Amino acid sequence: MTSLDSTPQAVPDLPDATGTPAKQIPPAAVARLTLYLRALNTLLADGVERVSSESLAEASGVSSSTLRKDLSHVGSYGTRGVGYEVQYLSRHIAAALGLTHDWKVAIVGAGNLGKALARYGGFESRGFDVVAIFDADQMVVGNEVGWLRVSDVADLETVLHRTGANMVVLALPAAVAQGVCDRVVAAGVHSVLSFAPVMLQVPEGVNLRKVDMATELQILAYHAQRAQAPGQTA
Repeated sequence: MTSLDSTPQAVPDLPDATGTPAKQIPPAAVARLTLYLRALNTLLADGVERVSSESLAEASGVSSSTLRKDLSHVGSYGTRGVGYEVQYLSRHIAAALGLTHDWKVAIVGAGNLGKALARYGGFESRGFDVVAIFDADQMVVGNEVGWLRVSDVADLETVLHRTGANMVVLALPAAVAQGVCDRVVAAGVHSVLSFAPVMLQVPEGVNLRKVDMATELQILAYHAQRAQAPGQTA
């Protein structure tokens, strides 16, 4: 392996085997930690053993000061003049993000989006195993999507329990999303990612993330319009 440091060192064990950070990490920092982890994994694939904060920050699209502050939340500071051990820092961030656990994902909705998500090969390498996909359309139920067979959403609770799914992705129309979300939560799944174009209500203790691509495009349109207007900058 190549290194930015001439003296390779052993990668120490993580201080906390559970990967649970000692304090709450701000949501914005959590989002950036995923960027650092992606950059670190690329460095690992290239055989790099050490990286400076400046290089890692540049690869992640943030400032060095932001990177150092974010990494302080997971108790990893690096060494002045030496930088960070890539493998150790990668493992440390992965543990803090909960990526050392087994996450089993079920997708509800076998339309174009749901099928694309089910076929995506990048989840497994990041610790996410897609174990089920559901739909209400009887013309779709039973069809194969990648290595999965589409289950009837009527059997949602049974299949969630059988597969041990602990995360659910909702790729559903707005009209039915809340009802399905309620069933998912009642079945004991407390981590939900929704692509439905509607604001869902969940009980306290349930982690809900929403992805609204139309909203993101509208934000892009705003900035594009400003960039095109005379005398305006994006």
